[in-house]
Amino acid sequence: MRKIILSVIGVLLIIASFFLAKTLIANKNKPKPVLEKVIKTVFIDTVKNGEVQIKIPANGSLVAKRRVEIYSEVQGIFKGGGNVLFKPGQKYNVGQSLIRIDASEYYASVQSSKSNLYNAIAAIMPDLRLDFPEVYQKWQNYLNAFDLNKTAPKLPEMSSEKENYFITGRGIVSSYYNLKNLEQRLSKYVITAPFSGILTEALVTEGTLIRSGQKLGEFIDPTDYEMEVAISKTYANLLKVGETVVLTNLNKTETYQGKISRVNGSIDQTTQTITAYIDVKDTNLKEGIYLEANITGNTVQDAIEIDRNLLLEDQQVFVIKDGLLATLPVTPIYFSETKVILKGLPNGTLLLKKPVPGAYAGMMVKPFESNTNL
Repeated sequence: MRKIILSVIGVLLIIASFFLAKTLIANKNKPKPVLEKVIKTVFIDTVKNGEVQIKIPANGSLVAKRRVEIYSEVQGIFKGGGNVLFKPGQKYNVGQSLIRIDASEYYASVQSSKSNLYNAIAAIMPDLRLDFPEVYQKWQNYLNAFDLNKTAPKLPEMSSEKENYFITGRGIVSSYYNLKNLEQRLSKYVITAPFSGILTEALVTEGTLIRSGQKLGEFIDPTDYEMEVAISKTYANLLKVGETVVLTNLNKTETYQGKISRVNGSIDQTTQTITAYIDVKDTNLKEGIYLEANITGNTVQDAIEIDRNLLLEDQQVFVIKDGLLATLPVTPIYFSETKVILKGLPNGTLLLKKPVPGAYAGMMVKPFESNTNL
């Protein structure tokens, strides 16, 4: 019985092997499938050379063009005056008092010196009447115009050498200039606004003891600002004083007109940049606002502007010829963050508008749209 079973199994294996071999032979002789050629659809532009304006991007913060750091040259107690408080944001007109320092003690010294000068001149009047009658009247007029509550008037001009010796010898000239020195220092007890503006920093309050050399605050003109920008030395020759510049905020919601006021004559050795200053006036601007600028440079003739990612590393670009991609050498003129200005492409050349992943020379493509010119 066992031999019969083994014989049957052997026959079945032989039959199975026969059919398996037949199947393998049939599959080997089956023709291979033909792969379809894939033609990618690409976006293209037609080259049309013309004038291209170079625009140099830059950015920076606004700084008030007219700024005054307020320091004290005298010492005393800060006196409050009027309804205007010395606080940040307070506006002042030109000539209006910013700070008044108590000068009562020093004022008494000035008045004493002024009185001494008056007495010294009055003491020589009898001698002038007798010895110099021709100049007596002008000195008398000087005394009549002398007011202790006002600054001392200028001494009369000396008409002769004898008069000069006489007046100088009595110590009147030295007393006069000592008095003017005291009066000049007395004027420093009141600090006035040099121009109409706004207080941006206040470091003292009423009743504070102010010391000589102490910083009291900062005062700016809020109508006139400038922005300092650093430009690569490569574009130094493109900067022109007086050129109009378009400024925008970071959100691109506001636009302002500026003008290049000056350009630094030296290049920063560390960063290899040159500094330009842009003037801008607008009531909506504030100091410290961060703005972006597009500085207009030279105009390039017979050129086009394309995206930087379309330029290959070997300064070539992909073009389309007879449905195939090909490369053409070009000459880059100017690079910005996203664009590049090129020369060397003939008019009418079909140029890729967007990069194609895995593109290579000889790749079959077909245009998606071809009615847009560069």
